[in-house]
Amino acid sequence: MARTNPFEFIQQVRTEVSKVTWPTRRETLITAFMVILMSFAAALFFLGVDWVLSILVKFVLGMGR
Repeated sequence: MARTNPFEFIQQVRTEVSKVTWPTRRETLITAFMVILMSFAAALFFLGVDWVLSILVKFVLGMGR
């Protein structure tokens, strides 16, 4: 495999970066908000599941008394 000199490598990187379609500020904010919202929803879901399972385990373990 042929090695590329550093100057040629930097030129190739700049060429590739210029091809990237960067998101707008609005798209970035909407995406960030959706990630935060979905993380909060997942946290609430797992909180509820954990609570229900906790009650069930306490019930099952309490039956032996």
